[in-house]
Amino acid sequence: MSSMPLPSPLTAPATPLCADDVSRARYPVSPARRAASIALILVAAWLAWFLVSNPRFEWPVVWKYLFAPAVLEGLGVTLALTVIGMVGGIIMGTIAALLLMSDYKPGRWAANTYLWAFRATPLMIQLLFWYNLAYLLPTISIGLPFGDPWIEWRTIELISPFTAAVLGLSLAEGAYMAEIMRAGLLSVDQRQHDAAKAIGMSPRQAFFRIIVPQAMRFIIPPTGNQVISMAKATALVSVIAMNDLLFAVQAIYNRTYEIVPLLMVAVFWYLVVITCLYAVQSRLEKHYSRGHQRTAPAPAEAATA
Repeated sequence: MSSMPLPSPLTAPATPLCADDVSRARYPVSPARRAASIALILVAAWLAWFLVSNPRFEWPVVWKYLFAPAVLEGLGVTLALTVIGMVGGIIMGTIAALLLMSDYKPGRWAANTYLWAFRATPLMIQLLFWYNLAYLLPTISIGLPFGDPWIEWRTIELISPFTAAVLGLSLAEGAYMAEIMRAGLLSVDQRQHDAAKAIGMSPRQAFFRIIVPQAMRFIIPPTGNQVISMAKATALVSVIAMNDLLFAVQAIYNRTYEIVPLLMVAVFWYLVVITCLYAVQSRLEKHYSRGHQRTAPAPAEAATA
């Protein structure tokens, strides 16, 4: 009796894949989500109708002042304060973060005191304080303590509204950026520090070439939020007669009494600025997250091919 030949593993037919791939299965949409979607659509439709149909918005007036020279000048001041305030805040925050992480106790005490003072007081009070610094300190001088000054200036001439705004925004922002920078630097594995030392890098080279590039992935998202907050916080400088965007529209509606249309002009330009900042933040996050982004699992057909 002859035995039947066994099929060779090389010629055995492949097992057909199941038509229903569970890896692609999705949960059915619940009635609650459908109801929420319908509610959101109705709210969006009502809001659009309210903005278009309400004559009190006075859209012709909005368009009239949207590109007015005074408004554009105030917008430029707002952008300048945002950039300068954030640069100063990042520098102050980085210095404070390094002091907090060091073993130099007086430096840690000074950094903690700085964070405590500037995070515990409202930003508007800080702006008013710097604007009225001449009352406490009539002159600012350079020289030895308790000796004759080498050079001095009148504070009222040195501290202009722009200078007071930059000081207030930068120092207040630095107190928040310190914790962001510290958290980002601490997120880098200690083995990266050891590897940098092992290949002969100096502490400065290791910090700028190894530590900072890896920490940026954790620093960029909260820093982007702080930039957006800074752009909106610049509206507070109007209390010290700084000609920013809000002060510019206030000066116009104090003459014309068209309050709501002028406020909508300010809203429009703030939305434009914040939208641009969102786009820049998104691109930076993608750039520094290369190699760490999650990818979707391969389909079953590709895995068995």
